[in-house]
Amino acid sequence: RQQNKLREHNVALKSEMRTYIKQTLNSIKEKALDNAKSSFQKAVSKIDRLASNNLIHPNKAARLKSRLNAKLKAAGEKA
Repeated sequence: RQQNKLREHNVALKSEMRTYIKQTLNSIKEKALDNAKSSFQKAVSKIDRLASNNLIHPNKAARLKSRLNAKLKAAGEKA
């Protein structure tokens, strides 16, 4: 029973992380760079927190942050 509760909590945290990532990508797509930067900060914070608690692998966390940052910088150069 405790395991089910923990699993549901972990699923919710991962879902929240994916939501922040999607918000960042959508902001970049819409060329709203101020929103993109703030949602990028939230996403990085959430990703780091999940990696430190071993909910996602540290290498996956680094990969996600790197790709998001690259897209953010590329959008900034185009604008």
